Amino acid sequence: MSESHPSPELPPAPLGTARPTRRRLPAEWEPQDGVLLTWPHPATDWAPRLAEVEEAYVALAASIAAWEPVVIACADERLAGHVAGRLSRAGVARERVRLPVVPSNDTWVRDYGPITVFEAGRPLLLDFTFDGWGGKYASRLDDSLTRRLHAEGVFGESPLLTPSIVLEGGSIDSDGAGTVLTTRRCLLARAAPGATEATVGAELLPLLGAERMLWLDHGGLEGDDTDGHVDTLARFCSPDTIAYVRCPDPGDSHFTELSAMEAELRALRRGDGQPYRLVPLPWPAARHDPEGARLPVTYANFLIVNGAVLVPTYDDPADREAVERLARCFPDRVAVGVPCLPLVLQHGSLHCATMQIPRGVWPS
Repeated sequence: MSESHPSPELPPAPLGTARPTRRRLPAEWEPQDGVLLTWPHPATDWAPRLAEVEEAYVALAASIAAWEPVVIACADERLAGHVAGRLSRAGVARERVRLPVVPSNDTWVRDYGPITVFEAGRPLLLDFTFDGWGGKYASRLDDSLTRRLHAEGVFGESPLLTPSIVLEGGSIDSDGAGTVLTTRRCLLARAAPGATEATVGAELLPLLGAERMLWLDHGGLEGDDTDGHVDTLARFCSPDTIAYVRCPDPGDSHFTELSAMEAELRALRRGDGQPYRLVPLPWPAARHDPEGARLPVTYANFLIVNGAVLVPTYDDPADREAVERLARCFPDRVAVGVPCLPLVLQHGSLHCATMQIPRGVWPS
């Protein structure tokens, strides 16, 4: 478990109420210094498909580097040299890439990378405990990756806080104005025995500098081993807009749960009491792994970067519609499709493989 440091926050107000704070969790669409990745290597679960997944990571890194810098954690010096060569051959400018050497168990940096908040206008990195999604997978190296990068100066002089509680970055989504969207199933699964919505909220709200949490009870994708991360289901596109996964097929096993989630989203209200503008995302065809298990293919796992929104694509007829719908959600950005079909073989996608670093963290 991570070392614990006390939070300087005021005591939390009752759940769902505003409270004075100097801390704020930014929205993903706010200006960024860059994006953090962890490159796949032979000691990860990607070993049997390393060549295939590397192609996806090259495309992902190149798509990010077209808009902002990318920092890629590499397991050793040999891998760092290999990645540098791959990206150079793909036309990625060397000055857009940093390749720190740090060991890792796997590549899903969204869930163990730093969650950045601003305190009195200055960035503060939160390094929550990562336990391999409830002990499902090895996680010791991943849990230490942010601290190792910080010790090597990758995040400049930005301070690091290590709360002694479990939180995965993919389990929350912020509107930048004090509201956090999450799923009750995931957060309560990671909490201490006997925890409730109220106790979890009271613990997390001060750390994140948020005023309220919106909880979803329904949703979930077959093949998802995160216990229902919200970044596979519903995402803020602006303080008043949520894009979400919708299943229109009554014969699909997802139909009942995702229809119930859609009803929950319709019932949510913004801080001013108004309903959210809801944008349904298209439903791709079912994909299965070699053993026949269904994979969690979702267009909600998009990544917002400076000037663009990167949309996962799956060699599916619905890809084009997904890119077009998200382009309308972000009229000030270019929507770019990024091939992500290899990533879902390990039950993740584009957002899961990345962690944005807000403006002001990395040294210039």
